[in-house]
Amino acid sequence: MSRRIEIELTSTRPDGSWTWRAAGAKLPKGDLPGSVLFDGAKVGDIVRADADFMLDGIVILTVLAPKGARKEPERIEVVGTRRIDDDQLVTTTLAPKQKREGRSDRRPRRDRDSDPSRSAREAEGRPPRERRPRPEGAETERRSSRPPRPVRPAPEARPKPKRLRAGRTHRDAVLAGLPEEHKPIAEQLLRGGIPAVRAAVDKQNELNRAEGRPEITPAPLLALAEQIHPALRVADWRDKAEAALAGASEIDLRDLRSVVVAADDAARDEETRELATRLRAALSARVEAEHAAWITEITETLDAGRTVRALRVSSRPPKAGAPFPTELGTRLAGATAAALTAETPSDRYATVLDALAFSPVRAQVTPIGIPAEPTDALRAAVTKLASRLPAIAALFGIEAPAPSRGGKSRSRSAAKPIPPKPSVAPDPEVTVATEPAAAPMAMTIESSEVDDLDEADISGEE
Repeated sequence: MSRRIEIELTSTRPDGSWTWRAAGAKLPKGDLPGSVLFDGAKVGDIVRADADFMLDGIVILTVLAPKGARKEPERIEVVGTRRIDDDQLVTTTLAPKQKREGRSDRRPRRDRDSDPSRSAREAEGRPPRERRPRPEGAETERRSSRPPRPVRPAPEARPKPKRLRAGRTHRDAVLAGLPEEHKPIAEQLLRGGIPAVRAAVDKQNELNRAEGRPEITPAPLLALAEQIHPALRVADWRDKAEAALAGASEIDLRDLRSVVVAADDAARDEETRELATRLRAALSARVEAEHAAWITEITETLDAGRTVRALRVSSRPPKAGAPFPTELGTRLAGATAAALTAETPSDRYATVLDALAFSPVRAQVTPIGIPAEPTDALRAAVTKLASRLPAIAALFGIEAPAPSRGGKSRSRSAAKPIPPKPSVAPDPEVTVATEPAAAPMAMTIESSEVDDLDEADISGEE
């Protein structure tokens, strides 16, 4: 993409070419063909020119003639033929009203006397059908017999964290101190580092080969890029660090962490080290605040009876490695077990298991029961999550996949049903007292309340 600059025409050559330099400076300088100049150009003119900044130099594409003094004011010319009715550009026509009575396009109303079923009943001497009146208040009584649905307060929408938007103060300062011919290399470094410079050189060489021009030797350009890169990397990090420090309480936690991690390579002097220390302190305070808000959100969600939402929130801790509170974990496990009963619908059961599979309390939950006839979708969900919920998968007769040698479990499709034990014929001489198989032990819960189904939990929404 070309760029417009101001140049000064310095001299002419016998072959028709001209030399130029940047207006008011000694560098950059170069030559241009006389064909791109305007009529009346002379040495010493300062004009505007469109130029391409290549890796091997600056190429002047066109030179614009200087603007002269305007003899008349600017006008806007209206092109087109004048119409006679230009004064009335908008017309209004009211549609006539249509009479609703006596319309011929309406379908005739059904005549009760022309009803074939009615005529047949009268011909056979049977009395006409009569509608039995519905007892008064039957519909109202039927609706009032339903248990009222509990009204749950809508959760407050959490504001979306802002993304980091860094300024260009330090980067522009470094670019301003570079020669004009080095700036294209610096811009490529800011886009993608040394690989971006290599890609730009390869692209320029492809263009030169297509146009029959000599190719660029990449080694000197790459050596120059390696000299410029450290200063640009530090300037880029300082711009990001100052923006992150100013909005440490609002920006996305991932952006703040990325800037702190990059400080290990960018902090080289006392000023940048001090900035990195302040950033680490801001990150620690932000993580502690996010962790406290995370625990508060789980507690409030459990108070509202939204078990699935509480499980999903618990699976995304903002502070890595922090232990889950014991008391809150016991309460969350109890609410989850109370939601997994034999009377729980299969779709609800699968939704709860999907949220539990990634929660830190998944090993503490023992369902109160399982559906007597689980659907195929529920069994498929249990098979998919068997590696994370092996105890619950065993209740459905599904064996969890064994961990591989590398420490990772096999694919989820490797889970398979547990084969039944082979039956052995009893010895007639030995009498063994047998007892009926006991049902799975239910988890003891202090509260007997079971959270009601809600649309958000059933649909799997968070």
